[in-house]
Amino acid sequence: MEASKKTEQQLIIEEWNGSSSTKLFKTATITLSPSPQIHRSTNRFNHVWRRFLDAFVPEGFPGSVTPDYVPFQVWDSLQGLSTYIRTMLSTQALLSAIGVGEKSATIIGATFQWFLRDLTGMLGGILFTFYQGSNLDSNAKMWRLVADLMNDLGMLMDLLSPLFPSAFIFIVCLGSLSRSVTGVASGATRAALTQHFALQNNAADISAKEGSQETMATMIGMALGMLLAHITTENPLAIWFSFLSLTMFHMYANYKAVRCLALDSLNFERSSILLQRFIETGQVLSPKQVSTIEHVLPVWTTLRLSKSVKLLHMDVKLGLRVSSLDHFEMANLLNSAGSVYRKG
Repeated sequence: MEASKKTEQQLIIEEWNGSSSTKLFKTATITLSPSPQIHRSTNRFNHVWRRFLDAFVPEGFPGSVTPDYVPFQVWDSLQGLSTYIRTMLSTQALLSAIGVGEKSATIIGATFQWFLRDLTGMLGGILFTFYQGSNLDSNAKMWRLVADLMNDLGMLMDLLSPLFPSAFIFIVCLGSLSRSVTGVASGATRAALTQHFALQNNAADISAKEGSQETMATMIGMALGMLLAHITTENPLAIWFSFLSLTMFHMYANYKAVRCLALDSLNFERSSILLQRFIETGQVLSPKQVSTIEHVLPVWTTLRLSKSVKLLHMDVKLGLRVSSLDHFEMANLLNSAGSVYRKG
């Protein structure tokens, strides 16, 4: 009787991670014959680091986001860190102005002042949304920067409030009004930028991971802020020096962050830049090239716009309703349209 021979077949399963064929890397090899064996392609430290990184970056990173995601998030995290450090200084000054720690202060007085401050901010947010809500998507870079500048102004008002007790209500309401613009503009532009970063319909994942990054920056900033507030207590010169230094860095980091963005959507100014360059040279600029030319500050704050520089978006209005034209403009429109049809 001949012994039967069994042919053993080895089954190998490979585990790969990544979002595209050019960015895949092998993470493990599983052999199922004769017994299951797992051979990890990366060491335990790299595995733990990758797990930790997954809490802060989108799945499939970096292939699942645009190239400008990383530089923007780096600068955005740095500016957020400086914001939370300064928040401790401004909050300390605000509580001191309200009367926390003083026997003469009343609970109802402090409550009323805080209520009036919040009410002003709420009304300001509604008014800003009414006048500029439809403009936030198309000018996300500019309003992102404006939002942080208004936040700086709000913190400055809080820090100034103890110095002018007679004008305390007016100063804190002005600060709250500034922060209301920050809240609306920052939230709206963040949504627009998240859609820009998402390459694989992963806007929700990007938004969630951005929240984790902001939480981490908040915790670090609060710890450093409490330390700085403790060191600078009863030293106004040190408080103002620290606040102004951090504010300058905050403004610089915000400017660098929005300058990193290369948006591929068209607005008035980007359309103007594209058309003007095409008319002059016949060249079609890439989004990255356009981003280096367009303004990120409001037009009225820049000195680069002069009479010698003509931007088409100043003269061309997209999506304008015909009913909004006056009689003279309507007559010119009808004459122009009539001349075109007569030539045809």
